[in-house]
Amino acid sequence: MDFNAWRRRRISEPAYRWARNAMPAMSATEREAIEAGDSWWDADLFTGNPDWRKLLSVPPATLTPDEQRFIDGPVRDLCGMLDEWDISWNRRDLPPHVWEYLKTQRFFGMIIPRRHGGLGFSPYAHSEVVRRISAYSITAGVTVMVPNSLGPGELLMQFGTQAQRDYWLPRLADGREVPCFGLTSPEAGSDAASMVDTGVVCRQVVEGRELIGIRLNWHKRYITLGPVATVLGLAFKMSDPDGILGGPKDIGISVALVPTDAPGVEIGRRHLPAMQVFQNGPNSGRDVFVPLDALIGGVERAGQGWQMLMSALAAGRGISLPSLSAAAAAMCAHTTGMYARVREQFGIPIGKFEGVQERLASLAGNAYLVEAARRLTCAALNQGVKPAVVSGIMKYHATERMRVSVNDAMDVHAGRAVMDGPSNYLGSLYRAVPIAITVEGANILTRNLIIFGQGAIRAHPYLMPEILALGNPDEERGIEVFHDVFWRHLRHAGMNTLRAIGRAWTGGMLAPAPASGPVAGHYRRLGRYASGFALLADATLAQLGGGLKRREMISARLGDILSELYLLSAVLKRWEDEGRKHDDLPLVRWCMAQGFASIEKSMDQVLRNLPVKALSWALRAAILPLRLAKGPDDALTRECAELLLKPSPTHVRLAADLQREPGEDPLGLLTRAFALADAVQPIRDRLRQSNVRNWREAHQRGAITDAQAAQLEAAEATVLKVLQVDDFAPEALTPLGEGAPVQTQEQKPEPQSESPQPQQPESQPPQPPQQQPPQQPQQPQQPQQPQQPQQPQQPQQQQPQPPQQQEDEPPAAARPGENA
Repeated sequence: MDFNAWRRRRISEPAYRWARNAMPAMSATEREAIEAGDSWWDADLFTGNPDWRKLLSVPPATLTPDEQRFIDGPVRDLCGMLDEWDISWNRRDLPPHVWEYLKTQRFFGMIIPRRHGGLGFSPYAHSEVVRRISAYSITAGVTVMVPNSLGPGELLMQFGTQAQRDYWLPRLADGREVPCFGLTSPEAGSDAASMVDTGVVCRQVVEGRELIGIRLNWHKRYITLGPVATVLGLAFKMSDPDGILGGPKDIGISVALVPTDAPGVEIGRRHLPAMQVFQNGPNSGRDVFVPLDALIGGVERAGQGWQMLMSALAAGRGISLPSLSAAAAAMCAHTTGMYARVREQFGIPIGKFEGVQERLASLAGNAYLVEAARRLTCAALNQGVKPAVVSGIMKYHATERMRVSVNDAMDVHAGRAVMDGPSNYLGSLYRAVPIAITVEGANILTRNLIIFGQGAIRAHPYLMPEILALGNPDEERGIEVFHDVFWRHLRHAGMNTLRAIGRAWTGGMLAPAPASGPVAGHYRRLGRYASGFALLADATLAQLGGGLKRREMISARLGDILSELYLLSAVLKRWEDEGRKHDDLPLVRWCMAQGFASIEKSMDQVLRNLPVKALSWALRAAILPLRLAKGPDDALTRECAELLLKPSPTHVRLAADLQREPGEDPLGLLTRAFALADAVQPIRDRLRQSNVRNWREAHQRGAITDAQAAQLEAAEATVLKVLQVDDFAPEALTPLGEGAPVQTQEQKPEPQSESPQPQQPESQPPQPPQQQPPQQPQQPQQPQQPQQPQQPQQPQQQQPQPPQQQEDEPPAAARPGENA
């Protein structure tokens, strides 16, 4: 017997049978979720020896001339029409002329190919449009985001029949049809297997002809654009109890297109998600009949709904919310830096206090990192890759860093950001945070189950082939494949153990770097942590096996390590792509120091919680002999904070084209005050050196010129305007329910057994609402100057006021039932 045959009989076959018995059963939905999308840079990180030259060779994401023209034209014009306070407080919806503009300019058809009437934009252009709109209005950003993400358009392009594409895509592109997608129900969120929404194959006479179709019963909630949608993409469990189709009786999750005006559809009521007013609401259907050709992809795609959804989500989750999060992080860093410069306490800018500088450094670092990761992910998507694990990383970490950034900005602004009104530019972002955290896969689920759970199988170089071999119904063939992959896996693990030990004990000096220079050490340390992660992942999987699915905290920490490796790779890639800007090095160093400390903390927590302590000690000696990463030091923190406190190219790059022109709107005033404060600082420094505290007295004594005094006066007056907060006349804040209660409707979880409640009179029809706004819609402003928001009513003076009401009509804030 040769050595290979001996290994197979004595080692591989027993290992195969043990692993086959130990491996937990994988549900169909789990398998489809795992198999969706592609692996990409995450697979390189899982090898323990990432190829940095491969990463740096990825072309940066760029815009085509047509895409840039759209950004400079329609997107800029749209942003000029948006007044988030008027949208959220007065109208509780986008103005009618904005809805019309979105349709005529084909904002809802960005991802639809030009041959079908869409714009045919790249993923990066899609991301850029959403990012820029979101910086002006969360409501508008979400409204544009949803039709271009997971929904009928994306599903039709990937899976629709040619006839479906030819009919639906042009209508979706030009806004004749407004889409929504119904997946979540009271009984089933992330667990699609619990879905109770049904579709039964049946025969029904329609207009004198007997048709084979599907009788649908469902109840959905949290559906964005649902109240105004004209076509509903519906996920449901399909069955054929009478065998009409000649196949299995239980067909599985399927997706169909349902016109919202079909008999039996109840739609139009609205949710109010965290006081955000983008269109979102429940819908239901009772005995709604649709023909078989309503199934996306036709009968051939029946039962493939979950696979279709996971495939579409693999790309979309990496675009939509990361784009909104990047906008939020950039705006928070940009505005908070300016505010911390112009706001003074004890005679100095608050940005000079170290407690505030700690928050400013976090804001600057997170803005740089999230934008870097967004660009790298879009670069992969532009190449046609659908990186499922990376998309999960982006969804979780972009929104979590958005949460940190918004909270930091609120803390620095203090009362200025707490008082709501037209001049509060942070309030809407703050209210949007829980929505971003929750949708497209709740963050707790994403971190604990998806990132490492999916990544370990998809991105690991050997685990997926081993699992497929273990699941092969032909045991002989399964053993043969397993034997080959198993020994290659062992050789890989052995080499990676030696690599991890060598790199850990030398502080990464044995790891390669693609180039010399100030960031070469960062590449080496990332290589060191990648080797340690690969070894730790293999050891944890070997020790816990299928039990890792239940050890969610360990899985989450391993996912955190993988995520940090990806995000820090993106930081280095951005620095290289932008031409190695020396002024940006403090941000790179801050991100690295913060990320390295997070990686070591997560490694330590995994090692402390592994059940076999001897293995834990051995692994600690191999990959974490000393915990050297302590995070950014105080000097680096101050250096990063200073980047936000003065106009500079770095500050401009952090704002990422979202900065406003000086003007009279809240952000325009802040921009002007920031520039004026910087311009007069040399004058103030000279006065301070002369122990002169009052510039007016200095002017009277001739210590400063008339021109310098005028500069100081203009700066002081502008800063005073920036510091003002909104207040309202009592009648402008009349309780919404005064006079008549807001009507709500008890949701019925089982429309199959009980008829839906009739619509309330105030329910909106399934098209963009035509409710009467508090005043006539304002006309769009010129794109160069965003529409100036209305100021709240002041008790002391008659200007600026909330919109005037008709006589005997309550103020907008008091109208019961409007848009309920």
